[in-house]
Amino acid sequence: MDTQTDHIKQLSEIRNMMEKSSRFISLSGLSGVFAGIVALIGCFAVYLYLDMTPFSSSYHFYYSNRGDYSNWGIGYRTFFILDALIVLVLAILGGVYFTTKKANKKGQQIFDKLTYRLLAALAIPLATGGIFAIGLWNQGLLGLVAPITLIFYGLALINASKYTLQDIYYLGISEIVLGLLATFSLGHGLEFWGIGFGILHIIYGTVMYYKYEKA
Repeated sequence: MDTQTDHIKQLSEIRNMMEKSSRFISLSGLSGVFAGIVALIGCFAVYLYLDMTPFSSSYHFYYSNRGDYSNWGIGYRTFFILDALIVLVLAILGGVYFTTKKANKKGQQIFDKLTYRLLAALAIPLATGGIFAIGLWNQGLLGLVAPITLIFYGLALINASKYTLQDIYYLGISEIVLGLLATFSLGHGLEFWGIGFGILHIIYGTVMYYKYEKA
């Protein structure tokens, strides 16, 4: 009986070692929650800037008047760029902090070959989508920016999911579906963006935290 128990224990240890060597498992669910909260704050700042409410009937106003619109002494384009950059930087910093904290707690390395493969898998679709979104913006197709960022972000997550937790794959599918739905409601891209980058991140981050981290 003891021999059988030892064999089971050894198989479990081997499986854990193989998982650690093939997947980046230090990703923290709290980083997703933090990113979601930051994204929602960024959306809220946009609504304040535009003096509008979500799904407002006058929401198309800023599409047709984007060149001349200004508030708080800040031009339309400048505000959106600053808001997006702040959200992005804070989300990255939060991700690095919570993931590093989890890795240190488990005695795992953060930066190794697997990490770089994960980052490369994320970076290629994200960079492509980002450049594509900038091109749409410059062509005056602002309504397509939010759907495109959601779709390419979802593709990036699916591409990177083979190097990390499987839950990321399903998050990627959800982001793509939401982005496709947003293309049929171009006047409300910000709401879909808030749902995708805000609410979905919070939901998935919470699930991952209680599934993998909560003792």
